[in-house]
Amino acid sequence: MIWRTLAVSLLGAAFLAAATPARADGDAVHFMDDIHVAPNAEVHDAVCFFCSVNVEGQVKGDIVVFFGDIHIAGKANHDVVNFFGEMSADDDAQIGNDLVSFFGLIHLGENVSVGRDMVDMFGMVHAPESVVVGRDRVTMPGVVLFFPLILVGLVVILIVSQVRAHRRRQYAYYYPFPPRP
Repeated sequence: MIWRTLAVSLLGAAFLAAATPARADGDAVHFMDDIHVAPNAEVHDAVCFFCSVNVEGQVKGDIVVFFGDIHIAGKANHDVVNFFGEMSADDDAQIGNDLVSFFGLIHLGENVSVGRDMVDMFGMVHAPESVVVGRDRVTMPGVVLFFPLILVGLVVILIVSQVRAHRRRQYAYYYPFPPRP
């Protein structure tokens, strides 16, 4: 028993010594703490869980936010991705590659440029005509997702009500109320 414990401990120590530490030079990764990039500052990547990202300066890499908002007043050189939150860009803001939003809102100001694609899945887009998108604009409204779910829910309710009505009729046949004279 002691040899097994010693072997597991030595193996764990070997794995611990061989592990390379994670590097995040210039990245901002936060949990429940907002990220703010000042006007003359820059970060490489900005990743935020349950918080928001406010960019007044420059993000050289990607911006990814889960359950929070993104506000861009400066420049994002690569992709901007938002899950379950609002994405807004001020006038003349720049997004280098793709802008992707799942279950959220996109508000773009005048003369905003998106380098490649703008994708909005199950949300809404408010963008003036002056917004420039390099390739494709893809918008799938929430109705596309929720209409089939509502239809399936109505079918389930109909089936359950019919089964209950059938059981009531069977119960009434065996136990009529009021009792027959």
